[in-house]
Amino acid sequence: MFAVRKQDFPILQQKVNDHPLVYLDSAATSQKPQVVIDAIAHYYQTANANVHRGVHSLSDKSTTAWENARQTVASFFGAKQEELVVTRNTTEAINGVVYGWADHKLKAGDVVIASLMDHHSNLVTWQEVCGRTGAKLKLIPVTDRGELDLEWLKENLDKHTQLLTLPHVSNALGTLNPVEEITQLAHAVGARILVDGAQSAPHLPVNFKNMDIDFFVFSGHKMLGPMGVGGLLVKNELLKSGEMKPWLFGGGMIASVTKEKASFQLDSAERMTAGTPDVASLVGLAVACKYLAKIGMKEVLAHDLELVKYTLEQLGKNEKIQIVGPKTNRVGSVAFTYQGVHAHDLAQVLDSVGVAVRSGHHCTMPLHTHFGWSATVRASFNVYNTKEDIDVLVKALKKVEQVFGS
Repeated sequence: MFAVRKQDFPILQQKVNDHPLVYLDSAATSQKPQVVIDAIAHYYQTANANVHRGVHSLSDKSTTAWENARQTVASFFGAKQEELVVTRNTTEAINGVVYGWADHKLKAGDVVIASLMDHHSNLVTWQEVCGRTGAKLKLIPVTDRGELDLEWLKENLDKHTQLLTLPHVSNALGTLNPVEEITQLAHAVGARILVDGAQSAPHLPVNFKNMDIDFFVFSGHKMLGPMGVGGLLVKNELLKSGEMKPWLFGGGMIASVTKEKASFQLDSAERMTAGTPDVASLVGLAVACKYLAKIGMKEVLAHDLELVKYTLEQLGKNEKIQIVGPKTNRVGSVAFTYQGVHAHDLAQVLDSVGVAVRSGHHCTMPLHTHFGWSATVRASFNVYNTKEDIDVLVKALKKVEQVFGS
């Protein structure tokens, strides 16, 4: 097990309401190590120029930084550099699949299968595209255990299914879904599969090639990188065949332009990148990938699983707490309700003693409605968290009892 280095993360050294900050909201966004912050500053101080557009030295330097960062991030996920489309975040990456693939592939009579545990960023985009194309959207139910109903999926997958999409890890339930098994089921009927990796990329070893999925989306800010940068991994054959098309148009991705029409770059990485990219943020994300790779993603996962197990054990001692989601086979977070106390009120009490958690529906309103939860409280983890942080959370929950008399 690796040694947790809170000192690598400057923001964690501060106090909140005169208490040391205990940050348990990493599923919303992670904190950044100093090396990532330094890398972004260093780029702006030494290499800032537009990429691929100048013959001067600074432009060459910036282009090299961009290409090296692309290679680092792609390799981190076991993908080829040309399979990485750099986006602002997971949401934009999903929309990229909608506009670059679904809009010209889907038609009336086709089926898209998502799930009840999907984040709004994934669910709403497919509601919209199905509304435009006449395709039908079906949702995999969630069992009382907080897992996908695979029997329902097997019964509903057929030749009409064009796409199956699901979260690798549920942001609300923490459920680790069996992506490999589901991918085989989807491909058996000729469907493409899109995996939302926003909550798996920070915690699991991900190998895009070995998973054999068609699309994988992620956000840099949840995996120790900066906000405003993420990615879409697209299987190479979809790019080469033109099944996945550009969805943003303009400078950079153009090969030639006449008054009547334009042709696009043959290189898929350039063809999918219109306009000036956020080079500094990608450089920062690449350093975050190196930071995680140095720890080792297997070690990161083992650390995470230990924190989840410990949290479940400690919260399970409180009879007023109901854990949300499965008791096993979960990663990254533990969400719960507290008898007689609204999630927002509980989160405010915790904040008063320096404990930062997330409260609400976590952008999964259909899931919360299905289970009858008005809101839940979520404690989520990253490499800087320790069991001592969980102990502080458990101690802070005693103040909830004092405040509300519960």
